[in-house]
Amino acid sequence: MNAEAFSLQARARVHAALGDPARLAIVDALTLGDASPGEISADLGMPTNLVAHHVKVLQEAGLLVRTRSEGDRRRTYLRLVPGVLSSLTAPRLDSAERVVFVCTHNSARSQLAAALWRHRIGGEVASAGTVPAQRVHPRAVRVAHEHGLALDPTGTSHVDDVIHDGDLIIAVCDNAHEDLTGPIRPRLHWSVPDPARVDTDEAFEAAYTDLAGRIDRIAPALSPGADHG
Repeated sequence: MNAEAFSLQARARVHAALGDPARLAIVDALTLGDASPGEISADLGMPTNLVAHHVKVLQEAGLLVRTRSEGDRRRTYLRLVPGVLSSLTAPRLDSAERVVFVCTHNSARSQLAAALWRHRIGGEVASAGTVPAQRVHPRAVRVAHEHGLALDPTGTSHVDDVIHDGDLIIAVCDNAHEDLTGPIRPRLHWSVPDPARVDTDEAFEAAYTDLAGRIDRIAPALSPGADHG
């Protein structure tokens, strides 16, 4: 069994163990400190036999261990295994020299994504389009400015002039994701609706919010040591 399959199975066991409210409550109680089964029972108002059952399930999932008290040797304490909860996050992305956001016209979504990445994560980042427009959309420039970001109104580029080996390419529109099937292929696809189709301030604000949320979610998946700032 390869490491990836084992990791998925291990994570699935942890998720299954946490799927019961009582077991989740036990894990919450142990997050900041250790406790004996009796203390857990008293704190949560749970019968001791039920605590014993749930503790067994959590142990088998690898979430906690028992340690013998150095004082009263008849007593045991429950302790969370370090790192198990953090392993529930998505797999990390391989490090990349640069991140490049791509959409069709390079006039809104890819521009906003690059500006957001530069501001929130840092490092080398660029944007490009498969059929670049002559200018960045004025509403995109306005939304960026309202959030403290700056866009160059004339700074659009074609993917062929921007992308090179080593880039992490993220398509932020469906057309770009579907059109780039050759050597230039997006590693990730974010299906962000085109705000220019609606062409209202609200649509551009919604695109900004969507992109900001996705960038915040991807940040923990970046491999340590990557050049992101």
